[in-house]
Parts: sequence; structure tokens; C-alpha cells
Amino acid sequence: MAWEDRTPFDAIEKSFGLGEPQVIAIMRKELKRSSFELWRKRVTGRATKHSALRSEDVTRAYCPTQYKNK
Repeated sequence: MAWEDRTPFDAIEKSFGLGEPQVIAIMRKELKRSSFELWRKRVTGRATKHSALRSEDVTRAYCPTQYKNK
């Protein structure tokens, strides 16, 4: 969930009880350094990762085409 750009940290906290600092620590531990740095650069200040910065029109945590019916 943390890797997906459209999933806000609030949704991760609601689902798993992990706040943003804990998610960052897990990502730092589990990813290669370069991958972590790229991810961190991508999500820092990103409106889709922080519900407070997100538009009120967005009510979902993922892209509608992300989970396709088979």
C-alpha cells in the first residue's frame, strides 16, 4: 500500500495501525537504498499520499482501474 502513490498514509493507518513515521521506517528497512530514496522523493508533499492535501472530490484510495475484474 505504501508503494502505491494513490494510497494515502491515513488509509494505511486505518488498515494496519501504522502511522506515517512507522511506514517510512519499514520502507527504509525493506527497500534498497536507491529505491527508498526514489520512493521518498515521490511521496514527499504529494497530495495523493496525504489526505489533508487531497481534493475533496477524491473519495477512494486507489485508481479505479487498479483492481480489474477477471
